Amino acid sequence: MRRSHRKFTEEEIDAENVRLILRAALMSPTSKGQRGWQFVVVDNKADLEKLADAKDLGSQFLKGAPLAVVVLGDPLQNDCWVEDGSLAAIAMQYQAEDLGLGSCWIQMRGRGLSDGTSADTVIRGILNIPENLSCLCIIAFGHKADERKPQNEERLKWENVHIGKYDKL
Repeated sequence: MRRSHRKFTEEEIDAENVRLILRAALMSPTSKGQRGWQFVVVDNKADLEKLADAKDLGSQFLKGAPLAVVVLGDPLQNDCWVEDGSLAAIAMQYQAEDLGLGSCWIQMRGRGLSDGTSADTVIRGILNIPENLSCLCIIAFGHKADERKPQNEERLKWENVHIGKYDKL
């Protein structure tokens, strides 16, 4: 099973693996087959460092990633842009895992800096993204620099699964 990785080696991801990761996103299901998402692939170290500073917390590890994919959508074009982008993002993460690579989702939608600047505004400025597009997340990718233990099966919350009807009152 996939686990989030926030520590990466400095080894680059080869072009064929990047293509396979993006192919997974482009093949992901979308509402009404709209395929309205947009993806920006970032491997420039200076831009990765700037993107890591687009919000106050939870994104600094992006500075150590060799590659990131920014997941975008147009809220006025597609009322399911968040869902469509989420499906594409997890498809990329599963593909990366299958290739032996690590990844981690960085939430950007609804996030920002303590001065009130939205992450969207910061990201637009760095990557020249048009105003109609909003950033859902950034997925960091790289060769794993750490080993993560599998999920603890004993901690799975099976009580949150309801069969037939919701059985908690």
